[in-house]
Amino acid sequence: MLVPRPTKATLGYGSFLLDAATRIDACEELAPTARWLQSALRPATGLPFPGSAPGTGSTDNCIRLVLSPGLPAEGYRLSCGPRGVTVEGGDSAGVFHGCQTLRQLLPPAIHRAAPVSGVRWQVPFGTVEDAPRFGWRGTMLDVARHFMPKHDLLRFIDLLALHHLNTLHLHLTDDQGWRMEIRSRPGLTEVGSWRRESQLGAAEDAPNDGRPHGGYYTQDDLREIVAYAAARHITVVPEVDLPGHSQAAIAAYPELGVRGDRLEPMPRWGVSPNVLNMEESTVDFFLGVFDEVMDLFPSRFIGIGGDECPADQWETDPRTRELMRERGLGNTSELRAWWHGRISAHLATRGRRVFAWDEILEGRIAQDTVIASWRGMTGARSAVRRGHEVVACPDDQVYLDYRQSELADEPIPFAVPLTLADTYAFDPVPEGLSDEEARLVLGGQANVWTEHMDSPRTVDYYVFPRLCAIAEALWSGGERDFDDFRARLTAHLARLDAIGVEYRRPEGPLPWQTRPGVAGKPATRADWAEHIDGLVARIKS
Repeated sequence: MLVPRPTKATLGYGSFLLDAATRIDACEELAPTARWLQSALRPATGLPFPGSAPGTGSTDNCIRLVLSPGLPAEGYRLSCGPRGVTVEGGDSAGVFHGCQTLRQLLPPAIHRAAPVSGVRWQVPFGTVEDAPRFGWRGTMLDVARHFMPKHDLLRFIDLLALHHLNTLHLHLTDDQGWRMEIRSRPGLTEVGSWRRESQLGAAEDAPNDGRPHGGYYTQDDLREIVAYAAARHITVVPEVDLPGHSQAAIAAYPELGVRGDRLEPMPRWGVSPNVLNMEESTVDFFLGVFDEVMDLFPSRFIGIGGDECPADQWETDPRTRELMRERGLGNTSELRAWWHGRISAHLATRGRRVFAWDEILEGRIAQDTVIASWRGMTGARSAVRRGHEVVACPDDQVYLDYRQSELADEPIPFAVPLTLADTYAFDPVPEGLSDEEARLVLGGQANVWTEHMDSPRTVDYYVFPRLCAIAEALWSGGERDFDDFRARLTAHLARLDAIGVEYRRPEGPLPWQTRPGVAGKPATRADWAEHIDGLVARIKS
């Protein structure tokens, strides 16, 4: 009853019982994983799980953590017998994933945070062998539209780790809020981190709620978040969305805008018409911002946005047209490409690579740019045929802000229905690719846009259990069997219950998960496909 489904699992007769004498045996390199496992097992069991180094004690009644270089990267082999449990990994990440599976083999109450009485903490005899299909198994979390406090973000990271996900793409800036401290530019958080109110619902004429919303992560917070994730073998990929989706930054520093107008962080959803100007001073401003971003985030990949950037202000602005002539640029697509090239070259001086949305394919880009293909799979196909690596996140398969059914009481129903079965069917590799092209697909991710998720409880409802299905699609190879997954998920939901995840029930939302009177903006699949097809017309190969 494991989620994601392992490559191979063979269960025997009998079980190994954890007790007060059970030790965790690990070499120095695996000591951080051993400490994490102690912290994961001690609260519910009340057992001490003392640590020991290999060869310093009996091998009986022991959980042994072992590096086995013959296993694949992130792969593991878990064996349980009368003498104890052995978790072997091809690397430390593999050992960690094996330890997560060990927790799933225990009763669901292992996920509770205080001692539980009357439970036999036993691991069934047998062997689990496993390794991931893709190297990029991620989730994008939008903390710009609705801020997620640090405590809840750390919990979210734990939930990613439980499902063998290894990448958190953190969407830190947008028109509606700037969520990270930049010490050289304090106005970005002093002004840009809060808005006076928010749109309530998705309809064009939706009212605003009249309630201020804000928050941001200090640099100390971000170092803690990055370290917490790294201890769970999760890479945090930061995104600063430019040159569109930048109204919160322009509100803080009006000289960054095309018109110099005094603005406020956007209190409505959608795409702001206000974009960055293309002055050298604006480039220098954000090169400094990215320097601080790179100081905080060791990720090889740095998100620079590139999506949904209206060109109207550039096209009607005399100064922008003058800059384009000086630079020999024929149109605004070339102007956007010039901007991305400047940022990309700067990141490259520090050994980083650009990670950007598929709109960036409308212009010339650095060959090592990684494309997040979100408008269906067109961006993925176009990118790999140009030799770019891809992370697939097609909106009609993995956008977890989309409604979950046709039920009338789905909260703020937006876009097309994206059911558990739809997310389980996700395959990051588009049809029709050659083997060489398919190797350029690094993996995929779910995208969690939070316009309509105003609390961590609401994020739970939209994300789970659909993220469980996406995690299995990214981790597990072989044939898909939705009925088998659904049976295993039933057992897995007991683990989410123990953690306290307020997921969507199979029968629909609970009364307090509905949003009566708050209008959505649903669409049919045919209408939505036509809409997306129009958006990608300029990048079709």
